[in-house]
Amino acid sequence: MKIYTKTGDKGQTGLYSGRRLSKAHPRVEAYGTVDELNSFVGLLRDTVNDEAIRAELLAQQHHLFALGAAMADDRPGEAYRLPDHAATDLETSIDRMNEELPKMTHFILPGGAPAVSHAHVCRTVCRRAERRTVELAGEVELDDSIIIYLNRLSDWFFVLSRYLSLKMGVEEIRWIS
Repeated sequence: MKIYTKTGDKGQTGLYSGRRLSKAHPRVEAYGTVDELNSFVGLLRDTVNDEAIRAELLAQQHHLFALGAAMADDRPGEAYRLPDHAATDLETSIDRMNEELPKMTHFILPGGAPAVSHAHVCRTVCRRAERRTVELAGEVELDDSIIIYLNRLSDWFFVLSRYLSLKMGVEEIRWIS
């Protein structure tokens, strides 16, 4: 199979239904940002040594890939859905990590170690994916679980950044106003 099809040479791409859209369409922007996030999650996973965290990151990559596929599928009732537990699993993980973290008494700047910084990049790209998805939801019908999941995932990346700092013995960088 050739990787280049030349079907996008005029600035359009195809959805699962076969319908063609501009590559600048909000749907393509939204699922493209989810794809970008997935790449950054892979980069983060490559910088983390803890196997349990690596496994959680890989699980999120699978969810993100499926989420992108769902957003590229404009066939009513046929698009992939996230598992019902995707967001609640993130909440459970957030709660588990928070049990070990010191109380947050200040704003935190990204940085301190590559893995911590990568987690913050994932958080901010996730927030952008969420914004693009909310914008898209104003135009097309999307399952509510998509926005809920992205919102929870960005929270998860923030807590993960703090958790990685703790586990690595890296001091959090406090924002000084």
